[in-house]
Amino acid sequence: MKHRRKILLKHAQKIDCDTLVTFEPENLFYMTGFWGEAIGLLEKNGKTTIIAPELEVGRAKDESENCDVVTAERGTGLISSLIKKIKKNRVCTDCQNYSVMLSLKKSVPKIKSSTEPFYNSRIIKDEKEVKILKKASKIIDEMFDVCSKKMKVGQKESELQTILMKYALEQEMFDTGYKSTLNPLIIAGGPNGALPHAQVSQRKFKKGDLVVTDLTLRYKGYVSDATRTFALGKISSQANEAYEIVKESQRLGLKVSKPNIDCKTVDTACRKYIEEKNYGKYFIHSTGHGIGLEVHEFPTISYRSDTKLKENMAITVEPGIYIENKFGIRIEDSLIVKDRPIVMHKFTKDLVTL
Repeated sequence: MKHRRKILLKHAQKIDCDTLVTFEPENLFYMTGFWGEAIGLLEKNGKTTIIAPELEVGRAKDESENCDVVTAERGTGLISSLIKKIKKNRVCTDCQNYSVMLSLKKSVPKIKSSTEPFYNSRIIKDEKEVKILKKASKIIDEMFDVCSKKMKVGQKESELQTILMKYALEQEMFDTGYKSTLNPLIIAGGPNGALPHAQVSQRKFKKGDLVVTDLTLRYKGYVSDATRTFALGKISSQANEAYEIVKESQRLGLKVSKPNIDCKTVDTACRKYIEEKNYGKYFIHSTGHGIGLEVHEFPTISYRSDTKLKENMAITVEPGIYIENKFGIRIEDSLIVKDRPIVMHKFTKDLVTL
């Protein structure tokens, strides 16, 4: 934790700040080890304070590392306690609340709103984070094995989700709470698979379906993300062809995911191959994204990205082909960027036919 705080302050100094204030639970956890309703304060001397309502104080004391924990009333009480500590400092905060920022600016002249110090610190994973991500990925591989044993014709997408989430919870893997979906997983059979972010439905699997199974779950705070596409019985020749194209595209993307390579180079490696096979218009999203304490973090693996990969970034590589009203295919792994990339998922990428 001490090392993380040094990195956070280093990035704060780059934008002329000597103090960091976080309202976001992910950044609070990264800074203190505590995930909850509170404000985190990191000062230039490394002193770290958690300002929390009374109902969170006990847990904050138990779970945080080398932090002072201060009790304050919810709402204005928390803000008042914070202002007393930072009014003379050069402060950077991740606060996204307009009214709270107005209140802070009235009392703290040298305050700015920016997420840069937090995201620029979190983008490189330390040894502890890598270990957790590897364990999370291993559990997801086990869940793909559950799919290979439990998925069957006549089963509802929602029924498979229930089986998988029961297994996940037993392994202490949890829903990410991702705001853009109503479901913890993506399980999309047949034509539903053509929707990259399909909602889990009551549709029953049919013979000849491809089933896109995207498992994005949180373990000890950290998110691992992987996708496999299964076949139920014999699939069409077009679906077979498209599957092999996606598989090779993903292999090419993984191969180039190394330090000092442009993120757009990874996207190009995947996209160019799919385009050469005349399926380019069916690859309708970016190739990947960073993972960590959130589902989507920096860097973005896209043709629009200006970021270079660095050692120990954690990213996904996930090309896909989506043909409306027919099928979807996506193959995705989470990996740690190295000269020899560490692909954290071992479940086969050969087409598994059930």
